[in-house]
Amino acid sequence: MKSFLVIGESCKDIFCYGECTRLCPEAPVPVFNPIEYRESGGMAKNVFNNILALGYDCDLVTNAAWESVVKTRYVHQPTNQLFIRVDEGEDSVPRIDVSELKLDDYEIVIISDYCKGYLTEEDIRYIASRHDCVFLDTKKDLGTWCWDVRFIKINNYEFARTQHLIDDKLKPKLIITLGQKGCLYQDSVFPVETVEIKDVSGAGDTFLAGLAVKFLETADIEKAAIFANECATQVVQKRGVSTCQK
Repeated sequence: MKSFLVIGESCKDIFCYGECTRLCPEAPVPVFNPIEYRESGGMAKNVFNNILALGYDCDLVTNAAWESVVKTRYVHQPTNQLFIRVDEGEDSVPRIDVSELKLDDYEIVIISDYCKGYLTEEDIRYIASRHDCVFLDTKKDLGTWCWDVRFIKINNYEFARTQHLIDDKLKPKLIITLGQKGCLYQDSVFPVETVEIKDVSGAGDTFLAGLAVKFLETADIEKAAIFANECATQVVQKRGVSTCQK
């Protein structure tokens, strides 16, 4: 049996770093001069890459031609200030056929749902009803369709949007990330070290990977939350999307 299966949409993250030394003569906007490009796998692919970096075997089920889904960030190199993000191809993500998944081959199933059409609520319900250890990170509003999920990672903005739909069956499953304050699980806050933050892109993916990895090792979700905080703290100190290390 393999340790992990990650299911969800993937994309290609591109960071274009450059400089601006003048304004455009046609409009009051800066002229951006590219200097450096960095590429990496994003969304579910980033979760997958972080699990590999933490030393575990993992399979990834994701959208075909995922590299055609592109997020390009234009960043001022000297200050690390983001100018603009340009997204392409996310409307062409096909839906997965979850009936073909061999879920019993894995100890933990991780769903990284970026709500691009790859997974529906019924698809996630199906997966969770057929595996007893599913970790979910979703951009969807929560509901009865995720009752069978073991744990749900959600950030504080997503929680605020969907909290009116959270019932007594869902509340004990939630691990809420709080940015620089750490994370919240069952009314306990797990703080993080104060560090210089360079980029939060992909930090939620790293947190999810660390959470699942440490839970596999310890079967203790509180220890997993502490480790996930440590993993996310690593990557926010780097530019772009990166992976954590043990």
